[in-house]
Amino acid sequence: MKVNRWLTGLVCGACVALSPAYAQTYPSKPVKVIVGYAAGGAVDIVARTVGQQLAAALGQPMIVDNRPGAATNIAVKALIESPPDGYTLLLAANALAANPSLFQPPPFDLARDIAPVSLVGSVPVVIAVSASSDLTTLAQLVEAAKSRPQTITYASPGNGSTPHLAFELFERAAGISLTHVPYKGGAPAVTDVIGGHVQILALNALEVQPQVKAGKLRVLAVLSRKRSPMWPDVPTIAESGYAGFEASVWYGFVAPAATPKPVLARLHAEVQKALASSDVRERLASAGGEVIPASTEQFASMIEAERQRYERLIREANIKPD
Repeated sequence: MKVNRWLTGLVCGACVALSPAYAQTYPSKPVKVIVGYAAGGAVDIVARTVGQQLAAALGQPMIVDNRPGAATNIAVKALIESPPDGYTLLLAANALAANPSLFQPPPFDLARDIAPVSLVGSVPVVIAVSASSDLTTLAQLVEAAKSRPQTITYASPGNGSTPHLAFELFERAAGISLTHVPYKGGAPAVTDVIGGHVQILALNALEVQPQVKAGKLRVLAVLSRKRSPMWPDVPTIAESGYAGFEASVWYGFVAPAATPKPVLARLHAEVQKALASSDVRERLASAGGEVIPASTEQFASMIEAERQRYERLIREANIKPD
């Protein structure tokens, strides 16, 4: 059945690609954007923000379809099994590049199954603690971790998630060893850090920001090249003594591999226009995000570079999925 479905997809894709009129009439119905995370999360917010602009430009509704689970593999599978006609997209994040190495056998092949459309932007990973914590700087955290190896716990939204992998890199750079507590998403991780059940939080800025604003969390460092406009007094990871270290959650649209090139080009152009709008830039900036215009080729190169980076880290640190 899977082989037949794959062959059918190739035939349909070829028929679509051979029809010059198709690209001219596209889109003629709503476009679905699959999100591999629950509604209200960082990726979902980005999808809906950019989707509003795309809907106006394309003249068709952009329907967000949340498919959480299996570290986004459920969402990627839904994309791959969709007709390659431009009516189903996936707003992917770093897991797209990490999962082929994190899961064995690989759940998908990036080169065979996925067509990059457009990079959207990124949100830095942050290291945070409860507002009631005695830790007020990253230096204090490192000092405490060195004096009490593996006794300090840190929460992430799951094994192999971007914040988890970022913290693994930080531990190596700082020469410390902490105990990882993986959660099924950012929300429960935040809850337990605020409640004092876990001491440290590694998460993207977008999901941390509401609790920092409410006075329940304190950010020790942002893992980006420059300070966040949301927290101008919080140092970057480089300013904290770890130059060259950077970790962000990136977002980008991808499509099934056989999607016609004229349709991919149209979608890329419209995403770039959406990213240039002040509304999208302001909404993402207010949540700690940064819009990153880029060509499709640049996005494809970035995904491959990320795949190689995660492959090496996952192998060396022996990271396993939940």
